[in-house]
Amino acid sequence: MKCFKLSFVFLVVAQLSAALFVPESSGLVARQNNRFGGGGRGGRNGGNNGGNNGGNNGGNNAGNNTQTPDNGGNGGNDPQTSLTLDPSVIQNINGKGQAAGEADSLVSTNNFIGFCVGKTITNGKQVETGSCNPTPMGDIPSIDNMPSVKFQFPPNGGNVQPDTPFTIVMNIKGMQTGAFTNAANTYYAAPQQLNNAGQIIGHNHVVVEEIASLDSTETTNPRVFAFFKGLNAAAAGGQLSADVTKGLPAGTYRMSSITSAANHQSVVMPIAQRGSIDDAVYFTVGGNGNDVGINDPTDDVVVANGNDNGNGGNNRRRYERRFFKWN
Repeated sequence: MKCFKLSFVFLVVAQLSAALFVPESSGLVARQNNRFGGGGRGGRNGGNNGGNNGGNNGGNNAGNNTQTPDNGGNGGNDPQTSLTLDPSVIQNINGKGQAAGEADSLVSTNNFIGFCVGKTITNGKQVETGSCNPTPMGDIPSIDNMPSVKFQFPPNGGNVQPDTPFTIVMNIKGMQTGAFTNAANTYYAAPQQLNNAGQIIGHNHVVVEEIASLDSTETTNPRVFAFFKGLNAAAAGGQLSADVTKGLPAGTYRMSSITSAANHQSVVMPIAQRGSIDDAVYFTVGGNGNDVGINDPTDDVVVANGNDNGNGGNNRRRYERRFFKWN
């Protein structure tokens, strides 16, 4: 009888030991799958096959939209190649308006990764009929690294001679200029990035539009402009320039800057209450006789096409002393 009881006790202890003491290697694999969203997460989403084999198989099968082919079930180990969302970057916000008149914000439990499903994807193109861009906003600078732009020439209220070459001069600070990607196939395709100094990496543009008069309050048509150029060179001495070698016809004009990250998206700032990053000035051509001088030109880029193809407009159609309007 005593032998029977002892045998029973040893049997129970053995079973408990097997259940409680899992080999470290198996436990580590299970924790990694759980942590990084590789095979473990894919396995849960793909049918809860369980275990290491089930997790990896689930990651490969459930996870046609979860893992890259090269990485298979362990693709989640590298957040830059994995097709799963790393839990550490998931936002947790209250989207309800807090004050009178504030609209509620959309909220998401997965950072809107499926927001563009069923819509036309931007996919690096300038889609004139509209599209949905799934690329995140990216790096946002500190308030001490917000860029600032101010035109030097022509000055606000100035006048230049009609049909006479001149050079637009723009002062800029707080940004690494001269970085622009191919706008034909990488438009909005990558997030905003910062350099080692915390400044936005990007470039600028200048656009000149004709208006009725200096005191006109009529809204303009963004599809109509007299001059456009991407300022793709790096700033020299804190200045960027654009040469208008054919000049402009007599009239009244608004000149504006468009400050962009490398992939052509407008720069994103850290706070809402701030001064304007971009500048706009108003000047006349052949108007008030108060000429402000003419700068020496070097390039002809009076253009009439809104596509910034990353080469300053040299491959775009050029229009001399006339404007272009889309129907």
